[in-house]
Amino acid sequence: MNGHDPLRRRHVFVVHAEDRPGVLDRVASLFRRRSYNIESLTVGRTDQPGVSRMTIVIEGDDTTARLMEANLYKLVNVLHVENLTYKPAVVRDLALIKVKATAEVRAQVLQVTDVFRARVVDIGPEALIVEITGTEDKIQGLIEVLEPYGILELVRTGAVAMTRSAEEVADRPDFIAARFPESAA
Repeated sequence: MNGHDPLRRRHVFVVHAEDRPGVLDRVASLFRRRSYNIESLTVGRTDQPGVSRMTIVIEGDDTTARLMEANLYKLVNVLHVENLTYKPAVVRDLALIKVKATAEVRAQVLQVTDVFRARVVDIGPEALIVEITGTEDKIQGLIEVLEPYGILELVRTGAVAMTRSAEEVADRPDFIAARFPESAA
């Protein structure tokens, strides 16, 4: 037996919350208190003023995911929670990779980045910085191919996700306005 639980999977949650101090801390503390590891957490602005969007990835079974979703709704300032695990969604990461690229190997490194549809965003005499957006597997593949050249620095954003269908959001056109009466005027 390999110890892998077939009922455990990665769950991707999208959380819309009021952009207020302490919201991120409350969300992270919810997972910490229940001893669940957050594999990925990204936070950014939305098209709605005063609303932030978090993409949270955890591993667990479906019961755990339902419990976490219910508990997220209980948090102050949380407006909407959606589990995208079983919905058609686009999930992407971004990475910046600084790799050694002396004059002797620069052409090879540029060729590798081209194959992965990555972009070179900075070139120096001894190194260059590559930007790649895509699935976790695609990014990991580029990292593995660049490792022999020498990765000097690496940063990844974590997952961001969005449902493929506009119908999901159309079902809830007022979910933000309902919590922000001053913006409904």
